[in-house]
Amino acid sequence: MKLAIYGYGNLGKGVECAVKQNPDAELVGVFTRRAPETVKTLTGVLVYSAQDILKYKDAIDVLIICGGSATDLPAMTPVLAKDFNVVDSFDTHARIPEHFANVDAAAKENGHIALISAGWDPGIFSLNRVYASSILADGADYTFWGRGVSQGHSDAVRRIDGVKDARQYTVPVEKALEQVRSGSNPTLTTRQKHTRECYVVAEEGADRARIENEIKTMPNYFDEYDTTVYFISEEEMKRDHAELPHGGFVIRTGKTGLNGEHRHVIEYRLKLDSNPEFTASALVAFARAINRMHERGVTGCKTVLDIAPGDLSPLSPEELRAHML
Repeated sequence: MKLAIYGYGNLGKGVECAVKQNPDAELVGVFTRRAPETVKTLTGVLVYSAQDILKYKDAIDVLIICGGSATDLPAMTPVLAKDFNVVDSFDTHARIPEHFANVDAAAKENGHIALISAGWDPGIFSLNRVYASSILADGADYTFWGRGVSQGHSDAVRRIDGVKDARQYTVPVEKALEQVRSGSNPTLTTRQKHTRECYVVAEEGADRARIENEIKTMPNYFDEYDTTVYFISEEEMKRDHAELPHGGFVIRTGKTGLNGEHRHVIEYRLKLDSNPEFTASALVAFARAINRMHERGVTGCKTVLDIAPGDLSPLSPEELRAHML
């Protein structure tokens, strides 16, 4: 399958690396809104101007859109889905239905397929929630993220006027995690499950009090959490926050038996050295799936919940039955 990258930040670089590990994938090029001559890729793949992308419609099977969820993807994905099969990692959970509707209409316009909100949450964690809740019908779902750097939340902070750079760490509340693992099915608010830490490099002369207030009151990102903002220097950011680790847990607790006498806990964990590289690897796998689906005539917008597991794998159905089943 012939893939292309739209946007070349940390996630775009991760996709470039992931393509190298998948023999059935070929990278056609990187499309950037920056001046192409200023962008140097990791593998030497060619870089093109985003303005010229329509010239390559026939050369690209799936376009992987590597933008931020705050402002990029809501605008980019519907526009690009009119002319390409696309995958994105839109991760603003509250706005997924709206984004789905916009992308679905655009993709169907010219017979394309689009997959939104692919990655690990939403994405792989979404699958685990559905599987576990389907199996343990009498129970409760819990999702914990971190400790780790959220790309989407960090990007949202960087969009605030006066912010030069930022990293946002999502931190599970250990007491809440212990309660869930005990199988006691606690009722927990958003604020009780996680805290958020923001490390911010402010522009010289920027109003730090305003920046802190904008962060803490930002809808869908920080307003429902206890958030701590630390202002640091560029040197501290480079020294202490250069890496992008992340991870988390999906837990389902439930009961079975005539009177619910037996308790069960399903737990799925991710521990990631590089959030963008892992997310990128998921995007490439889901690109494979929608490429196969499009070859079968499927169009419109899809989510990870619409993808058959076999379509994700480079293995044939016969190989999957022999080695994975």
